[in-house]
Amino acid sequence: MVQNRWDNNKTNFETGLDELVYRSNLLGQDRSVANWGGGNTSAKTTETDFKGDEIEVMWVKGSGSDLATMGAKNFTGLKMEDIRPLMKKDDMSDEDMVEYLSHCMIDSKHPRSSIETLLHAFLPFKHVDHTHPDAIVSIACADNGEEIAKEIYGDRFVWIPYIRPGFKLSKMIAEGVQNNPNADLVIMEKHGLVTWGAASKESYDKTISVIQEAENYFEAKAKGKTLFGGQKYNSLSKEERETILAQVLPVIRGQVSSDKKMIVTNDDSKAVLEFVNSEHAKELSQIGAACPDHLVHTKRAPLYVEWEPAGKDIDSLIEAIKSGVAAFKEEYIAYFERNKSEGDKITETAPRVMLIPGIGMVNTGKSWSAANVSESLYHRAVAVMRGATLLGNFISLNEAESYAIEYWQLELYKLSLAPPEAEFSRQVAFVTGGAGGIGSATCKRLLSEGAHVVVADIDLEGAQNLANEINERYGQNRAFAVKMDVTKEEEVEAAFKSSVLRYGGLDIIVNNAGLASSSKFEDTTMEKWNLNINVLVTGYFLVAREAFKLMKEQEIGGSMVFVGSKNSIYAGKNAAAYSTAKASEVHLARTVAADGGQHGIRVNSVLPDAVIRGSKIWDSNWKEERASSYGIEADELEEHYRKRTILNVNILPEDIAESIAFLSSSKAAKTTGCMITVDGGVAAAFTR
Repeated sequence: MVQNRWDNNKTNFETGLDELVYRSNLLGQDRSVANWGGGNTSAKTTETDFKGDEIEVMWVKGSGSDLATMGAKNFTGLKMEDIRPLMKKDDMSDEDMVEYLSHCMIDSKHPRSSIETLLHAFLPFKHVDHTHPDAIVSIACADNGEEIAKEIYGDRFVWIPYIRPGFKLSKMIAEGVQNNPNADLVIMEKHGLVTWGAASKESYDKTISVIQEAENYFEAKAKGKTLFGGQKYNSLSKEERETILAQVLPVIRGQVSSDKKMIVTNDDSKAVLEFVNSEHAKELSQIGAACPDHLVHTKRAPLYVEWEPAGKDIDSLIEAIKSGVAAFKEEYIAYFERNKSEGDKITETAPRVMLIPGIGMVNTGKSWSAANVSESLYHRAVAVMRGATLLGNFISLNEAESYAIEYWQLELYKLSLAPPEAEFSRQVAFVTGGAGGIGSATCKRLLSEGAHVVVADIDLEGAQNLANEINERYGQNRAFAVKMDVTKEEEVEAAFKSSVLRYGGLDIIVNNAGLASSSKFEDTTMEKWNLNINVLVTGYFLVAREAFKLMKEQEIGGSMVFVGSKNSIYAGKNAAAYSTAKASEVHLARTVAADGGQHGIRVNSVLPDAVIRGSKIWDSNWKEERASSYGIEADELEEHYRKRTILNVNILPEDIAESIAFLSSSKAAKTTGCMITVDGGVAAAFTR
């Protein structure tokens, strides 16, 4: 149930714009009130212009921002004196409207104003809120919605038949309110709610109270009623769901990534399972989007996967997914062809939402956050369908109306505000030894160009600290920490399963976990020998094998980079166990490259030398042991290594990360089975 969150202790605002920001954030932070990226708010204030004159300014949400998080910089100020002449017009094209409003701005640096700017301008109120509350949209999407609104609000509402946002809708709302002196709210069919007030708090309070009236009505109607036609399927247990998802998500990711790669998330919340397991889920889900704001992020309808969960037949589920995605793409192309206008370019054809009985919902997007938006919006759709079917029958925008929104230039403009995609956008990297020097530098390097990263390390606390640091900088769930000892098969398998459940699959594997030991050959113990072989050979094998299987299932290729050593090709003194293991490691990489080529899986190696700074390996006995083998003190070792290089340089973790990024990138798309040395030039290690 919606709550009034206004706190008078937090309302000591310096400007009217500051108060508008507060109100907007309150509305946006409750997703049952305002969709992600949807809705808009405004306030009319008096400002002093550059000439020193007082003018009336309307502040309205800028295009592409989100009510929950927007600040003052996300609002646009427009001169009301310049807007008022538009009220006399009968109609205006979108292009002309946008062009005209650009000249009304008080500052050219402000963002383009909301698509629904004139809705706010034409209403004669100081403060206006337009939102998409679940309860109100349920009324707006019920076939008997106007009659229900009368039961709840009497003559206090204005009902506006569906029309795409723009000049005409703004005029219809203004005229409807003008013609009904009792009106204190507007319900837009298949769309949302408009409320207002003389003060900011009054407008907010009205929005909340109107929603609460609808919610109370729904709760009374829901008593004793069966939702969505009742239950048809039983949910599998949490463990069973995750086991199945770990196997099918890579398949889904491969199938939906034929246009561009997608990140894939999943949701098995109670509300989602109640819906997907219901008798009417398939029928309801295909009617259409619950709100115009949903379309760009969820498409008109989800893919409903026909599958009987009781049998737990994964092969049949995989087949249903493959055939379902193929059919969805084919139908989407046909939908585009039926409705396209000159100049329209088809977007990604894969589903953004998939519903699987017994399992839950799967969402796709260019990033974890984009997939999460689709997930969040479909939760809203489920809530709307629940409400609408309690009242009558759920209705939606028809095909032509849906296409007009999905390919509307003003809507596509909002998407164009996103930053351009980088080299590793839409890709997921899995870095072993991720909390160490080379590992953390590699994670940060890949993230800097758009990747999502799994930080895998035996030191879980270190991995979590790095992931937290990354997410603070780059946003929620750009990095994910897992504990993994590469020598333990069950931990490797579990780490890959967790990664798949988080992101749907993997694209880049950096086999980097390491250790080192030094001793005279005759003093090399079986313990030291086995430790090096177990970590640097067996561990790399286990990680590569799981990655190989996963990449084959995805059918979209992938890249593996093994972090070897100068010792992979140079028999270092007093390092028999380490050198042998490192040599085996890079040869393993070449064998995996030979096997992976037909599947588009590239495998290359980077051979560093003496990366001392930031390395956990060099904080161990290895530093003392290597210094001893050269007859020097430990604190002289870094300088010793620098002087022996041809380039007279020290090698840093960032240097290795740069080569890993190159080998993982499209620039190395035709390179596999390769070794790159990053050692400053050690002549003794030249390949020959």
